[in-house]
Parts: sequence; structure tokens; C-alpha cells
Amino acid sequence: MKALPRGISLRSPAKAALAAALSVLIGVLPAASPAQSPVPPAPVTAVAPVPTAPAAAGVVPLPPAELEAYVDGLVRDAMSADHIPGVTVSVVQNGQVVLKKGYGFAGLGPARPVDPDRTLFRIASISKTFTWIAVMREVEAGRMRLDAPVNLYLPEKIQVRDQGYDRPVRVIDLMSHSPGFEDRALGQLFERDARRVRPLAVYLRQERPRRVREAGSLPAYSNYGVGLAGAAAAWVSGKPFERLIETGVIGPLGMTRTTFRDPYPARPELPAPMPAALARDLADGYLWTGGGWRKRPYEFTSQIAPAGGASTTAADMARYMTMILNGGTLDGVRIYGPATAAGFFRAQSRPAPDVAGFGHGFAAFQLPGGRTAWGHDGVLLSFRSSMMMVPELGLGVFVAANSETGERLTLQLTGRIVQRFYGPAPTLPEAGSAWLKQNGRAFEGQYVSSRRSYRGLEQFIGLINTRTQVSVTDAGQLLIRGFNSSSLWVPEGTGGRFREVGGWRKMSFVMQNGRAVRYFSPTGAAASQRVGFFGGQGWLVNLGLLAAIAALATLGGLFLRDRKDHRETPMQRRASLMQTTQAVLWLLAMLALAVWADKAGDVAAVFFDWPGGWMLTASSCALVAAILSFVTLVLLPFIWRGGRRVESWTVGRKLRFTATTLIYTGLSLVLGLRGALFPWAS
Repeated sequence: MKALPRGISLRSPAKAALAAALSVLIGVLPAASPAQSPVPPAPVTAVAPVPTAPAAAGVVPLPPAELEAYVDGLVRDAMSADHIPGVTVSVVQNGQVVLKKGYGFAGLGPARPVDPDRTLFRIASISKTFTWIAVMREVEAGRMRLDAPVNLYLPEKIQVRDQGYDRPVRVIDLMSHSPGFEDRALGQLFERDARRVRPLAVYLRQERPRRVREAGSLPAYSNYGVGLAGAAAAWVSGKPFERLIETGVIGPLGMTRTTFRDPYPARPELPAPMPAALARDLADGYLWTGGGWRKRPYEFTSQIAPAGGASTTAADMARYMTMILNGGTLDGVRIYGPATAAGFFRAQSRPAPDVAGFGHGFAAFQLPGGRTAWGHDGVLLSFRSSMMMVPELGLGVFVAANSETGERLTLQLTGRIVQRFYGPAPTLPEAGSAWLKQNGRAFEGQYVSSRRSYRGLEQFIGLINTRTQVSVTDAGQLLIRGFNSSSLWVPEGTGGRFREVGGWRKMSFVMQNGRAVRYFSPTGAAASQRVGFFGGQGWLVNLGLLAAIAALATLGGLFLRDRKDHRETPMQRRASLMQTTQAVLWLLAMLALAVWADKAGDVAAVFFDWPGGWMLTASSCALVAAILSFVTLVLLPFIWRGGRRVESWTVGRKLRFTATTLIYTGLSLVLGLRGALFPWAS
């Protein structure tokens, strides 16, 4: 499950984003004296054959010993550099398990080594591939159609409302992540308290997002959309979702250590909990604090299980990948037919001609040598995972880590293996482009992701942490800087297509009249739209700084004015009191926001405790201050009219009051348009 957009990201808050008094978002939370980790145990290796699938023609099989040595080096380097407690890996090719291995720890207190046959890792959005298989099984059975409105397959209470849009949301729109929904996650996508877990249907009804664009028009990765697809498959099959997966996929494949159930106390309205025999072998999730690992609470996902509820082992994933690479069959058991198999490995939707797109829910990934992998990656608060299959090589790679710092390893492992054993060899970083230096203004600017919330406080946060700054370096390379990431790109031609420097990913800009209006992430799961002049982050930062200075000056003026500055009319006296109140409120809002940002170093705290008392305090203070700012704006003519000359403010004080009023009003407008003044819409 992708909780936050990656690279800009709702795909990962980790640092402060706003400057000075408006310092916003997630700073680094100081370590709470965590215990140092023990010395990692020797890797647990297990290799067991599965039934042979047809070999990829003309492909030299991977040498198992050499592959193991290579992967050992990559994993150990990543675990050391990125502070990952535990990793599990399986690699299959041509129906054989080439590598199956566990590294490090599934738990630190007491120490439990990762066992690829027993240790269950949370695989987050890889769960979606199970959901798409379930949907396609219903399509094969004639109970669903991909081009039909999804409402035909949903109970009335969770059907998609039109909300002013003409085109209905179809099943295929959910598969391509283009249903037109806003993306909301904070405070409800994951649960820390088992008592807050809701049935899938209740969650879909209570957390219904707004439609913000026509279905099929633009991609915006949607966990909610996949939840709807899972609910639809369950509704037409007459089985609860978890049971549908167990009887249709997991059970027939013999994946005995895979489950979509969470380990909560049994409740009659919820699916039965995870069996105790599996719960005992769940890997714990960890946060690296700078001084050691801190165990995070379990992330309950049953309320949106189709989008990210699976837990599994490397061994079971080896069977799963082999079945998919073998066209939907394993051990003589047919899970789905040839037409469905072809659909998973063929792009069914592309948001732009050069973007990877989706094949019936399976994402396309660019790999070295121009090859394409199909599968999914996964992001929970404490887990990272990836499953990629390369049909032309007969190859499947699964990897999972029990820390958010495992993202670099999980995203790159398949590409590294393909590059190492099937070429091409790594090259030196590409030289910059003279053409790009001359035409850089066509691309430079700020962009905001389509995958975000469009209302309230979550909109405010989304407009910060999904924003990217695109610029051209002196060397002629395109630099894209996100909230906590950056990457370099060089152009391929002059049409807006770029290749990653030192990597193998590609991305595309959409050009209109010689100017970029948006660009797509390499997988095509979201679009980043160029913002207009008034949408730039500078307005928020600069007005915030000016407001802080003005507020401090207002309060300081109470003690520093000379006698003639105390002359004022009754109206001026009221306006002065009002502006002094505003100054206190703006400073309190900024202080509360800064405290919230300091406490939000652990992204899990943001999700579980959203919006939290400090954020609500900041928004409420800012709301009252904004209302008073507009009142003082209306009073400005009366302030300047004054009374008799000797009873009125000096011209200098009137100018200072006016400037402060305009600053406060400008900040209020910016905050209001970005959702920060609506504490009830969190």
C-alpha cells in the first residue's frame, strides 16, 4: 500500500519543509534512547524446487551460486548503509526457485532471525495484485465486465456518487488508478488501535473521497479505488473478500503462510483474525532513530485489505510469482486463463505515449537494457517491498524489508540483478545537454502531484509534501527536488522525454505551446501539474515570515511607543486591540505548528494521531486571526480618517498598521485557499 507518494512525497514525510516561523511538517524526532541492535545472525537460506514452467527462449539461466553471492553483497551493503533490521528475498526463473533467503532480524526483543519459509512480512500494495486476480476471475466467470460502471457490482451504500461528473467510474478505471478520486490517507488508512478497525464496507462508506476530476482523465494512485474493486469482487461472488482470496488464490496455490487477516481480538462484525500460528512469526516493523531501532506498533489494514492487507513469506511469494509467470497455473491448478495472463503483462492504459502505465492493475517498471518488468511495489509505515516479473527472462524477484529505510533496496534489487546478469553494463553518468540549458525555462518551475487531498488540513499538508521543484543545472541536467528526495535527468530528444542519470528509469513531460504543463512519474501512477504564479510555495513562506515579523513588531510596539504614538480615536483603539490579538494568535499558530512538526519526525505518529491537538490548535488560532484580519481590513478607511489631528495616530503608525493588515490578510488568503483554516475538515 502506498501511503504517501514516493519521491515527493503522499508515494513520505521526513523533514521540515517550511522556513522560519512557518516551519511545517515532519522534522526529525529525537531518539528515545532505543536499545542498540544485536549482531545480525547468519542469513537463513532455503532452496526448494517448484514445478517447472516453460523456459524463456534463448535466455541463459541465472547461476545460483553467483546470484546468491551478488545478492548477499547488495543486501548486506543496504542493511548497513540504510539501517535495515531484516530482509527476505526470493528469486524464481523458469519455474525454479533460484534463491530464497532471509537476512537479519524479524524481531529484536527477543532476537528472531528472518526465515524465508516462516517469517511473514507485510507486503503492502503487492496485495493489490491478489485483488486484481480476484477481479479477473469474476470477469472470466461472466459476473463482471471491465468496461462496466463499478456501481453495478457494489451495494448501494458504497456506490460511487456522480458528484457532478458525467462519466461513471468503470472497473478498468480502478485498475489504471484513474477513477478521479482525491487521495486521503492521514488518520484512517492505517490503524494502531485494533478497536478502531472497521469492516471494509463501513470504511468505504465512511471514508468516501471526493471526485475531483473526470474518471479516466488523469492518474492519481488510489488505495480507496482498489478497496472498491475488492468489495465489488466480493459482492458478486457472494464471499467476504478475505475468503474470496483464500478459496480462489492462496488456498489452491498452497500458500499456507499467506493471509489477508490481521491479528486483532475477534469481533463478530469483522473477518476472523489471523491464526495464532501465523501471528507468532510476523516480522516486527522498526524505525531507525539515529541511535538504534525502535519497534513500531502493528499497522492494522483490514479496513482496506484489498489495497494492502497481505502478510506472506518469501517462499510463498516464490510460488505466487511462478504461477503468474506460468500464465496462471501451478501444480496443475488453473487460477486464471490465458487472456487474463496476457492482460497482466500488457499495458492497458497509458496516461501519455511514453509512460509505462498499467496492465490490468499490474504496474510496469523500466529496467536496464530497455526491458520491462510487471508487478507492484509496496509501502507501509514500517515495511517496504517489491515484486517484479520479467516475462522475457522468465524471471521473478520478491524482496521485503521491515523498515521504511529499506526503500532503496526494494526498488533497485530487480534492476541490479538484470543489469548484472543480462546487461547492459553500467555506464558513466551522462553528460549534460546544451539544448536543455538553452530551453530550461520550458520545464523549470514548481509542480504538485495529482495524488493528494483537495480539502482541509490534509490538502494543506499535501500541497507541501507532494510539491517538486524542477530546475536545470549548470551542467545541463534536469534536477527534480521533492520533499525528501532529488534526482537528475537528461533529455532524450526534444519532445519532453527524459532518462535518469546513472539509472534506467524514464519519465515524460506533457508540452503545450512549447512549455511543460505536467510530468508523469516513471510508473505513470500520478501526474505532477505545474502550478501557476499564485500557486508557488514562496507566497506561503514569505508571507509567513513577514507575518511573524509584523506580529513581533506589533507586540514590541506596546512597550516602545513614545507619548504621541498613544494618541488615538476610539475606533483606532479598538483596531489596535484587534491587531494585537491577531499578533498573539498568529504567533500561537506558528508555535503550535512548529511543535507539531517537531513531534512528527516519526511518520507513523502523523498517520495514527492525525490531526492531533497541536495541528488543530494551529489551524484554529489561524482561523480566528484570519477573521480578525478581514475585519481590520474593512476598518482601514476609518483608521485613516481619524479624528482631530491631535487625537489621531501619526501617519507613520497608520502606515505600519496598514502594512500589517495587508500582510495578515494576504497570509489568510493563502492559507484559506490551501485548506489550512478549516480545522473541522481534517
